[in-house]
Amino acid sequence: MNSTRPILEDDLHAYVDGVLDATRRAEVQAYLDSHADSAARVAAYIRQKAALQAALAGVAQEPIPPELSLRHLVEGRRPRHAVPWRMAVAAVVLLAIGAAGGWSMRGPVSGALIQSGIMGLAQEAAYTYDVYSTDQSHPVEFKAADKTQLVEWISSRLQRSIAVPDLSASGYRFMGGRLVATPHGPAGLLMYDNDQGVRLAMLVRPMTVDKTARMTEHSAGAVNGYAWAEKGVGYSLVGVASADTLHPLANEIRHQMEQKV
Repeated sequence: MNSTRPILEDDLHAYVDGVLDATRRAEVQAYLDSHADSAARVAAYIRQKAALQAALAGVAQEPIPPELSLRHLVEGRRPRHAVPWRMAVAAVVLLAIGAAGGWSMRGPVSGALIQSGIMGLAQEAAYTYDVYSTDQSHPVEFKAADKTQLVEWISSRLQRSIAVPDLSASGYRFMGGRLVATPHGPAGLLMYDNDQGVRLAMLVRPMTVDKTARMTEHSAGAVNGYAWAEKGVGYSLVGVASADTLHPLANEIRHQMEQKV
């Protein structure tokens, strides 16, 4: 009897990190050999990891600062709210991708914005779009038919009431969405497509900086978008469509969010 466990997202990341035992690695490899979309996503993860390692190679060769020595860390350990290591790594990855991928932002920016403001939101939206929009088999966790469950789940995790914008009048169908991790906590990712297969995504999350911010155009490589914030909630609509196409859609979403939330 075949007792192979299902291949989950954690297995794919463990495969990339090289921490699977030989049996499980062979199972994952067999899965990737027969699932081209997942294989392409894993290949992108591997390229991103290699790029990050190359970018930080010089830092890795430097001696460990005294304040980061094991003895110092053990002695200074106290109960406190710590940032999960995966979130810290995600922050570095986002900044590295932004720097390496030709990140640009129309309008003034500062170091604080890069970490937690509108620019940070825009980077996260572009990154998550790049990861999930090309996935042909599993781009969303909750499909459009499960919209009510999706809204309840994201709202409970964000501790904010969210709504799903209706872009059908502009030719875009709601595909579904998922909860994603960002350096600033959980966020909701809502995805749309049209008859030509063009996909758009909106990232929504609470804002600790720029709680109210004007709509700003941004781009990262081929991904364009508009980001803004209202009443402590940030939104960023992204896609490979032109800025002229995205701008009226972003305005429509902002108008709907003002009416619904």
